[in-house]
Amino acid sequence: QVHLVESGGGLVQAGGSLRLSCAASGLAGSRYAMGWFRQAAGKERDIVAGIPWLGDYTYYADAVKGRFFIFRDNSKNTIDLQMTNLKPGDTAVYYCAARDSLVVSFRSSEYNFWGQGTQVTVAS
Repeated sequence: QVHLVESGGGLVQAGGSLRLSCAASGLAGSRYAMGWFRQAAGKERDIVAGIPWLGDYTYYADAVKGRFFIFRDNSKNTIDLQMTNLKPGDTAVYYCAARDSLVVSFRSSEYNFWGQGTQVTVAS
């Protein structure tokens, strides 16, 4: 059973930074692509960043390119999202997700496991 737990959310002023962390368990012997998604109130859940099992490339949504950075450490089963120059529009619940595939997908429906989410609020 795969279990994902996010941490690191909170309240930050615009222009500030936060680092989200996702601790994964139950992945031993499997190879998963990982993604960070976010869902603002009243909106759909959209991908923010993704990284394949090998970590040989990264994907970022246009809205966060150059500001957010995704990292993974397969030896520790952690996936971090470093967020810089945060904007009020980044306010959302952020979710970590695992996909039973070597490659990233943009679609939330193609991810098999989800964390419980962590709230990020950016004040103007």
